Amino acid sequence: MPHDSRTTSPARPMRADARRNYDRILAAAAEAIAEQGAEASLEEIARRAGVGSATLHRHFPSRQQLLEAVFRDKVEALCAGAADLAGHPDAGQALVTWLGAVATHAVSNRGLAASLMRGAHDGDPTLGATCHAMIVTAGDALLARARHANAVRADVAIADLLTLVNAICLAVEHEPDGAAQADRLLNLALTGVGPTRQS
Repeated sequence: MPHDSRTTSPARPMRADARRNYDRILAAAAEAIAEQGAEASLEEIARRAGVGSATLHRHFPSRQQLLEAVFRDKVEALCAGAADLAGHPDAGQALVTWLGAVATHAVSNRGLAASLMRGAHDGDPTLGATCHAMIVTAGDALLARARHANAVRADVAIADLLTLVNAICLAVEHEPDGAAQADRLLNLALTGVGPTRQS
């Protein structure tokens, strides 16, 4: 079962006001990190969240813990997106859409992931493996559905597709419009380079 970072302990959920503060800090941190990178000012994050520095530090005693919570929250959103797409009428398109979201996530969070790796000795040693397992599980469900609908080849594995996404994201990570480039290259890789067929 995934770790619920929104509880102070396994037995005691946060009070409503503490949860609101936690959620506001997390949202403000995600916004600041997207704009300024993983070294975004903690004081600025607290200001954006409308809380004091003491409140921020009560929820996240270290920068590493805050970065981990932001990253985990982004991965959970990515997995929730996969669950939402599970009901899409076109199973193949659902898989392609989700892989595009994975690419956008990878490009926009490359600096955050690198920072987490540098500080791994101070944080949750299982975070990387846990988040990777969550993404694989979410993608595997979409792939199985697409395979069942004959929208993908039977020999394609989710590891293949995630490796492809990662390789594309590495190739465009220094481009100013990396997310758009990744999306274009991913579509080329998934649909081929032949001319578009007219229906």
